[in-house]
Amino acid sequence: MRSTDSSTRQMAVVRGADGEMVIRLAGVWRLHHGFGAEVEDIRRALTGATAPSRVSFDASRIQSWDSSLLAFLDEIAELCRARSVAIDQAGLPQGARRLLELAAGAPVSAAQMPPQRVPSFLERVGLAVIGMGAALEAPLAFVGEVSAAFGRMLRARARFRGADFLEMIRACGIDALGIVALISFLSGTILAFMGAVQLQQFGAQIYVANLVAIAMVREMGPMMTAVIMAGRTGASFAAQLGTMKVRQEVEALETMGISPIEFLVLPRLIPLVLMMPLLALYADFIGVFGGAAIGVSMLHLSLTTYLITSAHSIWPMTFVGGMFKSFIYGILIGLAGCYQGIRCGNSAAAVGQATTAAVVNGIVLVVVACGIFAMVFNVLNI
Repeated sequence: MRSTDSSTRQMAVVRGADGEMVIRLAGVWRLHHGFGAEVEDIRRALTGATAPSRVSFDASRIQSWDSSLLAFLDEIAELCRARSVAIDQAGLPQGARRLLELAAGAPVSAAQMPPQRVPSFLERVGLAVIGMGAALEAPLAFVGEVSAAFGRMLRARARFRGADFLEMIRACGIDALGIVALISFLSGTILAFMGAVQLQQFGAQIYVANLVAIAMVREMGPMMTAVIMAGRTGASFAAQLGTMKVRQEVEALETMGISPIEFLVLPRLIPLVLMMPLLALYADFIGVFGGAAIGVSMLHLSLTTYLITSAHSIWPMTFVGGMFKSFIYGILIGLAGCYQGIRCGNSAAAVGQATTAAVVNGIVLVVVACGIFAMVFNVLNI
């Protein structure tokens, strides 16, 4: 018999003739008393030459206990399981037995879980397809809700404030003129400079005007405007709606029976879609004048000749195609920004993540749509 005494806590290990080891516990078992020495005593008893075949407890003399007793008993149970020694918990307090049973029934940690079966190639493909379908479900549902809200607006049944609509027209249109003009002018000068370096070798400097005009009207004007608006307005939509979601203003609208799609999304999406073609047209003109700056200063062309050549190079369908592209780009950017804002989480970090996702998704959608338009317009010879 071995006994360990810590003034208020006692443990004795008794070996029986039938190979059973009885652990007798007494006193007060509280957290401020450690139990490292007791565990080491039992470890040595289990690993000795005469290791017991069974371990039981006698806790009839325990006065009070807390989680320290449970931690001690869990250590003993781990030692017994590792050495395939049977353990009998009948002598423990009833409350301790119930807590130990609950702990034993808890899910095992990832380190204790058996290795999972590696799925086959077809299973991985199927799981990937299912995951893609689940990822597309929420965006498609959002597009459907926006379409239904737009239909109600056409029937004069949608509810939103006209002041919000006018404010968004100003934010999406007039406030964006400065940055659109700067980027478009620089784009025109870059295109003109690159074209001038090559065309000067063949004495065809005048075709710089054609190059800049066609590139700006067909591709660069709508594209650069869309990228600017995705980083400026799309991010703004996501941040505004995400902040409303965090402050539970969206839930408040739903509680009052007002559709957040009608009240918050439509006054943002429609002004952006309406302003995008006008901004793209503005960008086209600024880009042409940016090319003219290079043509006049570097190629020594007259401003009148440059502008007339630019006007003659633009076909009506080229102009219409660029305006149509900008219209679609506005829809994609507005949907991406509003979707990320409405689906934002309820934390400040989620607002930042939604804003970043709105910009990234908007630019990716614009680039993908640009590639599709390039193929379609080539087939249609536009």
